[in-house]
Amino acid sequence: MEVETKVPFEIYFGGPDQPPGYLRDVLAAHIATVPAGGAIDWVTYYFRDMRLAEALVQAHRRGVKVTVTLEGKPRIPYANDEVITLLSQPEGLGKALRIIRIPGIPAPAGKSWKPQLHEKLYYFSHPAPITFIGSFNPSGNMPDENPEIIRELGDQDRGHNVLVGLVDPMVVAQLTAHARCLHRMPPGLLYRFSARANETICGKDATIYFWPRIHPHPVVQLLAGVRDGARVRVVASHIRTERAVEVMTALARRGITVQILAESTLRRVTAKVEKRFSAANVQFSRFQDPEDLPMHLKFVLVEDGDQVFTIFGSFNWTKPSFWLNHEIAVISSNCGLFRAFSARWEVLKNQTNPKAADGLKCPD
Repeated sequence: MEVETKVPFEIYFGGPDQPPGYLRDVLAAHIATVPAGGAIDWVTYYFRDMRLAEALVQAHRRGVKVTVTLEGKPRIPYANDEVITLLSQPEGLGKALRIIRIPGIPAPAGKSWKPQLHEKLYYFSHPAPITFIGSFNPSGNMPDENPEIIRELGDQDRGHNVLVGLVDPMVVAQLTAHARCLHRMPPGLLYRFSARANETICGKDATIYFWPRIHPHPVVQLLAGVRDGARVRVVASHIRTERAVEVMTALARRGITVQILAESTLRRVTAKVEKRFSAANVQFSRFQDPEDLPMHLKFVLVEDGDQVFTIFGSFNWTKPSFWLNHEIAVISSNCGLFRAFSARWEVLKNQTNPKAADGLKCPD
């Protein structure tokens, strides 16, 4: 669903209320509009969609400057292999494909501390420059799906995701520079100490942040500063780290209304986390889809007096996302963007566990 906001964003929500493959079709349509001499720059974590990969190759052949920067070993290590094989060939993208494999950090026995490229960023130069940020990876491969991978990842071509297109020329230019820098100079373990890792991109009413970083977590900082009487709504595909639980329960203890709508699987949002929230009077519910479609959204809505904030991007509430992975997030005070995401909250609320849905209603 494209949401009309009359603001400098294009907002597309995918889900079971849209045709299968809705968000990948948004990307495909943008690829098709870029002419010879234009540019396409992608940074993503999972990429299994062979038709999109072939569309990028066709764009490259017609004279579009294409770069793709892709995680080489995602959680399912072989998931990207078919696309990598296609794009890495001389008749594919060749050197315009950059595979990122960041060395792991020494960890205790039984632990794995391996940074990954988890950003999702898609830039198109035409018909007007736009950069999409959101939760969506082209991780499906309709119609030739791999049942084993779908069981692990969920059907992301039909599940809940979002792509937000930023069109502010200054913001788009800096995001494009970021994507090309990752492609040109792949990050290593010391990247978090660099100026690049800790930069922010400031637009008129939106600020973009990157991870890993040595500076404080910007989302945690914003939430810590909300005033009494505020309302915080969190839609999360993953909540596992103790730090995230501490942040949200601390808000609830201050009397702030905290409402969380989480993914249904216990691997992504653990039972322990759920119990902690319940004990702290956090209004918690799990998304329940009748077809077990995934809820992969990652956004936060903050109402603090006469101010509103929308936070979205690739980041999760997990240790790897907080400390290791390459992530991106947008914090915006734009009222139109807030209304669009708030409307999506209402859609999701109707598919929660019925026993907990009342807790997600706006308090009187």
